[in-house]
Amino acid sequence: MNTTPVSQDAAQLREEVRSRYARAATSACCGTSNAALNDELQVVDEATGGCCTGGAAVDESFGAALYSSDDQGALPAEAVAASLGCGNPTAVADLRPGERVLDLGSGGGIDVLLSARRVGETGFAYGVDMTDEMLDLARANAAKAGATNVEFLRGTIEDVPLPDASVDVVISNCVINLSVDKPKVLAEMFRVLVPGGRIGISDVVAEDHLTTEDRAERGSYVGCIAGALSRAEYLAGLAEAGFVDADVEFTHEAVPGMHGAIVRATKPTA
Repeated sequence: MNTTPVSQDAAQLREEVRSRYARAATSACCGTSNAALNDELQVVDEATGGCCTGGAAVDESFGAALYSSDDQGALPAEAVAASLGCGNPTAVADLRPGERVLDLGSGGGIDVLLSARRVGETGFAYGVDMTDEMLDLARANAAKAGATNVEFLRGTIEDVPLPDASVDVVISNCVINLSVDKPKVLAEMFRVLVPGGRIGISDVVAEDHLTTEDRAERGSYVGCIAGALSRAEYLAGLAEAGFVDADVEFTHEAVPGMHGAIVRATKPTA
């Protein structure tokens, strides 16, 4: 399940990802619109592809356009502007009042804040991110939204700073494809979930016939394309981690042969 290009080591890739999203956070907190933010990142990274587009033209398949107007209107503009994902995991996770939710790679906080609204005062939403600039932006957005049932933690999605069996649901929005150790991410999701807990993830996923080289030809690693798993690799990885009832559903094409997708699975109760 290793999709890390052989010419780049893990530390280099992780720093490229951190730097990319630090720029995104800085742009968002300065009031840059979502469309302008994507345009800006494509200009900066035109050699490797735009943010979560792999060089494809920015369209309504990514970012804030995937959230309803009601969701967007309920949040600070900076949180909406920093949305760079490929789906709306808070919708696919079917969140319920009182649940504890963890967002892996929480960025500017849009999915954490929406989760906090859905789980209500008796629930709680955590966000984990490795980028200080994104954490600062997310905490500022939480304060503007008046959200008290949220917490943003510094850490990586391969080493989540929460104890075992501490959350009911894990969500993530177009971030797992950026990990340099995807089996560790899946294992961490399994670890922090309570028995019977579930995942509801949005990610870029490749069709099974595409090789690692094919994916790299379609876009960069930091552009959410080269590091994406295939559907078969995702399902095998979830099973290896211990999940059951796993499903990967394609929703829209990001680049030829690669799709925004919904990933669901459950941790067994026994």
